[in-house]
Amino acid sequence: MSRVVFRDATRADVAAIVALLTDDPLGKGREGAEAQAYLDAFDDIAANPMHQLIVGEAGGRIIACAQLTVLAGLSRGGSRRALIEAVRVAADLRSQGLGAALMAECEARARAAGCTMIQLTTDRSRLDAHRFYERLGYVASHLGMKKPLT
Repeated sequence: MSRVVFRDATRADVAAIVALLTDDPLGKGREGAEAQAYLDAFDDIAANPMHQLIVGEAGGRIIACAQLTVLAGLSRGGSRRALIEAVRVAADLRSQGLGAALMAECEARARAAGCTMIQLTTDRSRLDAHRFYERLGYVASHLGMKKPLT
């Protein structure tokens, strides 16, 4: 594998990001909207300075992605926290340290944005992901809940 460079995603990266999001059993069931829906979502993300869509690129190929959102809040003394979502690494490159490097990039960006905590959610069925995040120091300290609005 070539040297990995982490950078902000561009609109031209959207198809590759969607391919990463689709490349697992959960993603196959969740993704599949028309391309324009993803491009519109990218435009919304790019327009908000509190959002960062990060990609890892090696040899001209997008091989990893994550979305980092900075959240302002009154709790914890008015501190900022970061939320990580949509963490993906290309299936053929997993277990090679790329995911840890991506998470380190997210953490560095969160610190630079003044965040005092970083949090994420992961589907209960993703047992390998749970072990991965725990190895990086993440603790399952809360119960997350979701409710579809559509």
